[in-house]
Amino acid sequence: MIGTVYKSTGSWYWVKSEGVLYKCRIKGKFRIEGIKSTNPIAVGDIVEFELETKTDDNTGVITKIKDRKNFIVRKSVNLSKQTHVIAANIDQVFLLVTINNPPTLTTFIDRFLVTAEAYSIEAILVFNKIDTYEIDEKAEVLYLKDIYETIGYKCIDVSALENKNIDLVKELMLNKVSMFAGHSGVGKTTLVNAIEPSLDLKTKEISEQHKQGQHTTTFAEMFDLSFDAKIIDTPGIKGFGVVDMDKNELGDYFPEFFALKQHCKFNNCIHINEPRCAVKDALEKDEISWSRYKSYLQILEGEEENYRTDIWK
Repeated sequence: MIGTVYKSTGSWYWVKSEGVLYKCRIKGKFRIEGIKSTNPIAVGDIVEFELETKTDDNTGVITKIKDRKNFIVRKSVNLSKQTHVIAANIDQVFLLVTINNPPTLTTFIDRFLVTAEAYSIEAILVFNKIDTYEIDEKAEVLYLKDIYETIGYKCIDVSALENKNIDLVKELMLNKVSMFAGHSGVGKTTLVNAIEPSLDLKTKEISEQHKQGQHTTTFAEMFDLSFDAKIIDTPGIKGFGVVDMDKNELGDYFPEFFALKQHCKFNNCIHINEPRCAVKDALEKDEISWSRYKSYLQILEGEEENYRTDIWK
C-alpha cells in the first residue's frame, strides 16, 4: 500500500491511505542505511507499507520511502552531527515572525529562508500578533517588511485574534501543502485554529519569565482542511542550524546576492575580500541590508545563532 505520513512520534508513524489512517512502524534497516537524520521518515513523506495481518487495529510496517521532491532540514539541537528533517514534500512554508513576546531575530529568519531557497520551497513571512504592537514595534515590522519585500518575499500582517488577513492566508493555501514554522510562542497553533476552528488545537501562554513560548506542538502533524488544503503544524524551533551549505553556493540562496553575482569580477566571488565585488559595492551603497550580509557571514563561517546578543540591524 502507498500512503502519506501525517504524524510522527519517533516510534510510530500515522500514514493516511485512501482516507484511512494506519499506525505504522519502520523496519530496522531504515536506521542503519547511512541515514544521518534523527528521523529517517518525516511528515509529508510518501511511503510504501504493509499491513500487519496478526492484528485488526490498522497497524502496518513501512517498507520504503518514495523520493522526496523537497524537505526542510536543520541541525539537530542535541546532536550537532545529525540533522532533523522537519517535513517533506511541501509546496510552501509560512514562517511566523513576532517582534517581541517572543522576539524573532533576523539571523533566524535568514537561516530559515536560505534553507527554503536551497530546497526550492516558496517561503512567506507572516508577521503575527500585529494587533499587540505599539508604534515603535509597528515601525520595526515596516522596516523588516521593506527588507524582505524588496528581495522578493511575500510578507503578510496577521492577527489571529482579530481575524486580520486570515482569508488572505487561506487563499494562498488553496490546493497546496503548507508548513507553518517559527519559534515557540509566535502563535502558530492559534493561527491554525483561526484558519480551521474545527481543529481546536491546544495553545499555551507565553512564559513571562523568559518571554519565550512554551512548546504546545510536540510533533509535526499534517491536517486536511475543509477548503481543499493541507497544513503541517510543527513544533516551535529555538534555533535553526543550516545544513551542508557549500561556501561557493551559499550566496546563490540570498536572492539579492544572486542577482548581482554576474557583475562581480570573479565568477567564484564569495563577497568578502575580493576586489570589484558587486555585492560589497551594493552593501556600501545601502542597496543590500547589513543584517542580511551579517547573516550570510555567520553561516559562511559556520557560526551558530547567538540568541542573547544578536540585534535587528
